[in-house]
Amino acid sequence: MGRIINISSMGGVTTFPGIGFYHGSKFALEGISETLGKEVKGFGIQVTAVEPGGFRTDWAGRSMVRAPRSIDDYDDLMNPIRERRLQNSGRQVGDPKKGAAAIVALATTEKPPTHVLLGSDAWRLVHEKLDALQAEYEAWRTVSLSTDVTES
Repeated sequence: MGRIINISSMGGVTTFPGIGFYHGSKFALEGISETLGKEVKGFGIQVTAVEPGGFRTDWAGRSMVRAPRSIDDYDDLMNPIRERRLQNSGRQVGDPKKGAAAIVALATTEKPPTHVLLGSDAWRLVHEKLDALQAEYEAWRTVSLSTDVTES
């Protein structure tokens, strides 16, 4: 029995302004992980995408490289986001040791999930996204179903 555990992010399911490049890479990792899991299942290999929220690491602190401001029109949107990210660095809800223990547990569980969220912030934000996505799909269901070929 083999295991592949990819460290993705809640940012592979939900998005925040200003880090589209990050979300793009994490959305890709989600798709690759899910597809790979289907491809290698017959070989006894299980793939899990781990989707952590904010953990008390240096991700949003001194290790984050920030692009210089270049378009004034984004200041009203981006300045508060950047400030909040800096203020929250070191105060995220996730405990790195508990996150690591959860990942080790995934590596040894008999039936690991395809996706697993880590952290209450990830749980809340991803579920808000899923609820909104479900509502949007349902609101546009008629349009979605109207595009099928109809035989005459």
